[in-house]
Amino acid sequence: MKLYRYLTGPDDAAFCHKVTAALNKGWRLHGSPAYAFDAASGTMRCGQAVVKEVDGLDYEPGIKLGEY
Repeated sequence: MKLYRYLTGPDDAAFCHKVTAALNKGWRLHGSPAYAFDAASGTMRCGQAVVKEVDGLDYEPGIKLGEY
């Protein structure tokens, strides 16, 4: 089964730690990161897609992607 997640957050160390944690759990970067200004909060926001292959399981919409 192929899994996809899009990680988002403010442009800070916590976002970098979120991506680093995913990489250390076996997720791989997918594409380029995104960076945009959030006018509502007045902050910069980051986004990064990550993907992962998990053998032996079938996809179901109820899967909690963060548990992999």
